[in-house]
Amino acid sequence: MVDSQDDQVATGYDAVYTALPGSPTLRGIWRTHALGADYPEGFEHISFLTLPEMRNMATQLRLVEGSVLVDLGCGMGGPGLWIARETGAQLVGIDFSNVALAHARARALALHLADHARFVPGTFARTGLGDASVDGAISVDALQYAPNKQAAFEEAARILRPGARLVFACFELDPPRVAGLPVLGTDPVEDYRPVLEAAGFDVVSYGETAAWRGRVAETYQAVVDARPALAEEMGETACMALLSEVSVTLQLQPYRRHVFVSATRR
Repeated sequence: MVDSQDDQVATGYDAVYTALPGSPTLRGIWRTHALGADYPEGFEHISFLTLPEMRNMATQLRLVEGSVLVDLGCGMGGPGLWIARETGAQLVGIDFSNVALAHARARALALHLADHARFVPGTFARTGLGDASVDGAISVDALQYAPNKQAAFEEAARILRPGARLVFACFELDPPRVAGLPVLGTDPVEDYRPVLEAAGFDVVSYGETAAWRGRVAETYQAVVDARPALAEEMGETACMALLSEVSVTLQLQPYRRHVFVSATRR
C-alpha cells in the first residue's frame, strides 16, 4: 500500500523517470556535476553517490557470494546492481515508482544481471519481505523523503538478519527551513543516529560526504540553466517536476549535510 505522500513523490519521479532516457542533456549534467567521469557506465543514477562512496558501501556491507541485498528506494537500480555484480549478492530492489522499477528490470537485462536481481513495488515502511530474510540493505539519497523515518528504520531492522548492515547515503534536513513544505517537512530529521539506535541498530560510522554542497549546487544550477533543452527533451510535465525540487533546494537550502552511514542490526 502506498500512502498519499508516497504517491505524491512517486508521481513526480514517474514523470522524470519516463523522460530520462530521452534526455541526453540531463544525463550529461548528472555525469559532469554529480557522478564524475569515473562513475561506471550503465549504472548511473540521479542521486549524488560517487564511485568511491559506492565502493565503500560495498565494503561496509560485508556481503559474500549468494548474500541477499536489498536496495530501499532503488530507483532505476544502478548502485544496487553494481554492488550485486561486485559482491555476487542477489539483489532485491524496492521502490514505489513502477516506472523506475521497469527501468531497473530493463537495465538488469542489459547488464546480464537479470538472474541476480528482482525489483518489486513497496515502500520504506512496507517492503513485503520476510523477517530476518536479508543479509544487507542499502539506500541512496532517498531516506530524506520517507514520511516516517522511525518506521523506515524499524522495517529495515525487521528484514535484516542480526549482525547484518544497513548502509546508506542521504541528506540531513534542517527542520526550520523545511517547516510547512510538502514531503520534506513531514518528518525532518537532522541527525539519523538516534532514530537508528531506537530502531535496533548500532551505528558503525556516520560522516559528511566530501564536497557534496558544491556538487549539489552546480548540478542543480546546471539544470536551471538548461531548462529550454530539458523541456524540449523531457516534456513540460517532467521538466517542471524536476525543476520544482531543484528550485526548492537552491532557494531554501533545506539540507544540513549529505551523510554516509553504516549501521549494524543488533
